[in-house]
Amino acid sequence: MKLKVLRIVKRIVEVMVKCFYYCLTMVSPVKEKRILFVAFHGRGVVDSPKALYEYMRSHDEYKDYDLIFTLNKPVDGIKSVKYRSLEFLKAAATSKYWFFNCKMPGFLYKKNNQIYLQTWHGTPLKRLGHDIIVDKDQKISRSGLSQDKRNKEYDVDSARYNYMISPNAFSTGCFESAFNVKRDKLIETGYPRNDFLTNVTPDEITAIKKKYNVPEGKKVIFYAPTFRDNAYNTEGYTFKLEVDFKKWKDILGDEYVVLFKPHYLIVTDFKEEPYTKGFVKFIDANADINELYVISDMLITDYSSVFFDYAILNRPIYFYMYDIDEYEGMLRGFYLNVYEDLPGKIYKEEESMLKAIKREEFDKDAMELFRERFSYLEDGNATKRVLDIVLGNK
Repeated sequence: MKLKVLRIVKRIVEVMVKCFYYCLTMVSPVKEKRILFVAFHGRGVVDSPKALYEYMRSHDEYKDYDLIFTLNKPVDGIKSVKYRSLEFLKAAATSKYWFFNCKMPGFLYKKNNQIYLQTWHGTPLKRLGHDIIVDKDQKISRSGLSQDKRNKEYDVDSARYNYMISPNAFSTGCFESAFNVKRDKLIETGYPRNDFLTNVTPDEITAIKKKYNVPEGKKVIFYAPTFRDNAYNTEGYTFKLEVDFKKWKDILGDEYVVLFKPHYLIVTDFKEEPYTKGFVKFIDANADINELYVISDMLITDYSSVFFDYAILNRPIYFYMYDIDEYEGMLRGFYLNVYEDLPGKIYKEEESMLKAIKREEFDKDAMELFRERFSYLEDGNATKRVLDIVLGNK
């Protein structure tokens, strides 16, 4: 009942804001060289908006652009506005370009002389939008919306796209059907955020290890599970950590260290236990995941799209899918055949996975085939390609 009331109140507020914003756009002229960046609704300077922003700041050809990042917590040296604040509305109304990596709020009205670039945030494994196969009225997430209503929200958003980034031909097909996007709006460029993975230097990796206090000489495991659509409360998605880190330490030994980063939508509070101290490092959910990629020697994940990006580094990936039968049968479903197409083996039990890691068992041939299919555009120049297209140089 409480959740239902909150949704009704939210809807009323959305309508009021939408009316106000429309009036604001009528009296606010667009500034031709102003760009508004939004990553995960203001959670930080991350993902492809970060890559695009930093590239523009570091190249003289863009020095006369007014760059505004949406941040819920200000960062020194970065001009920013808080998400959904009055300043955010003003910035959106006056910016020529909108660079978003997530669905924009429905109350934003895009004028004909504004350009909306949707960068999105990953090659999809889990089905998205119109491609999710569920009963029409079944609720598919904590939003409380039915599949039909959720799809209408995506349709409203995608109708405003001028461009949407695709990292590969596979994603192009998925985005066309999932978000009802016309093919001529999709630009296959690779992800700007992934340029860092190709261009990172040994000195930068050393500095990042010091930042996270990762000892030299340790084999670094990055554990990055995703959320479950059917596990949530009024605050967000919940997640039960189905791992025994004591067992991990007993099997792997002191030569390993684990970096555990939960998905940013998960609200569960994970606490360090005495027996994991020095072996497991609990990383903030909003940390820059690219930094964790480059300092790790291998990745453990489940249904998260992180493995598509990590494969660029050509390092081992292990899939810990203890609940795969439930996930595949009762939740969203997959675009790929996970038993044949993934660049690593699926494990339902952590002990067998840990022993495989200890023995350094990994299928390099499967990884090479995977990289040929999904990573062929990730050459370190995606950011330039996107800016050339969107800002009109090409």
